[in-house]
Amino acid sequence: MEYRQLPRGNEGEKFSVLGLGMGGIGKTPAEEIEAIVRKALDNGINFFDLCTAGASYAPIGRAIRGRRDRVFLQVHFGAVYDAEGEYGWCRDFDTIRETFLWELAELGTDYVDFGFLHCVDEEEDFEKLCEIGVLDYIQELKAQGIVRHIGFSSHTPRVANRILDTGLADMMMFSINPAYDFEKGDEYGVGSVGERFELFRRCEREGVGISVMKPFFAGQLLSAGQSPFGVALTHNQCLQYALDRPGVLTAVPGVQTMEHLDRLLQFLTAGDEEKDYSLIAGFTADTITGTCVYCNHCQPCPAGIDIGLVNKYYDLALAGDAIAANHYTKLSVNAEACLHCGHCKSRCPFSVRQEARMEEIAAYFRG
Repeated sequence: MEYRQLPRGNEGEKFSVLGLGMGGIGKTPAEEIEAIVRKALDNGINFFDLCTAGASYAPIGRAIRGRRDRVFLQVHFGAVYDAEGEYGWCRDFDTIRETFLWELAELGTDYVDFGFLHCVDEEEDFEKLCEIGVLDYIQELKAQGIVRHIGFSSHTPRVANRILDTGLADMMMFSINPAYDFEKGDEYGVGSVGERFELFRRCEREGVGISVMKPFFAGQLLSAGQSPFGVALTHNQCLQYALDRPGVLTAVPGVQTMEHLDRLLQFLTAGDEEKDYSLIAGFTADTITGTCVYCNHCQPCPAGIDIGLVNKYYDLALAGDAIAANHYTKLSVNAEACLHCGHCKSRCPFSVRQEARMEEIAAYFRG
């Protein structure tokens, strides 16, 4: 299992790149929910998104008992549950507060790692959460140590950027998959290619981690008949794609059964070829051609340049990130070493003219 550090966290806040989304697990028997969480923990998964059904909180709490200090929980302020445990969406402060206190009790914990503003897809959503006092409440909980970090979930780059402008968020949950990123998705795939990629880059630049929802586009990308591209991707390809986006710390696909978990765990032993998603270049040329997405499918570079990293530091430096510019100067091999051999061009799935990019980058950092 690979673990990634929360940029604004302490040394112990390192998240497994494979997390679990618990949204669809509410109909699963309690014993199986416990078994799923325990097996996930035994296999190194330590990150759980708890926008889930009410009935699942108690079994999750039992499964993490004795291991709470090794588990990271993402809880949503605005997700509520009725008497039957069914999920609902709420903008009433008292209900949100009572739900959170109930969640703590059911989980058997006195804190959560992330307190999220839930499903902030419109400007009005954010304004309402502020107006009724939910954001202030989460900040109070953070001051008390009951919430360790503030975050939010969204599908909309414009709204996400507005929340990032507050400087309060340490984590963002966002929908990331090839269908959404390349404008082939549904109403949740909001934003142009450029808007979405710039949002991810901003998060990386400002130290805001990203947890990924909907990596399989609700399963549609896994079926040639349902995929908007007419080609099926695999679980491993979709997961690797999401994990390669700037700022991403963990992907949290949903599980409902032990079989679902076992299928996800195959990612941990899959080889590079099984995770290679470069075939998407064949059906995204109209939207992404010429843009480096740092996937490093151009590797290995004969000159030893980490081409994806060089491009990333350059893009961040152009956006005003002095730290990224400094990191570039510390590279043992940089853009100056380019041999203009054409190896990267022959392997790039997005037709990036990296030889010209290396000249441009070298000239920029020479000043």
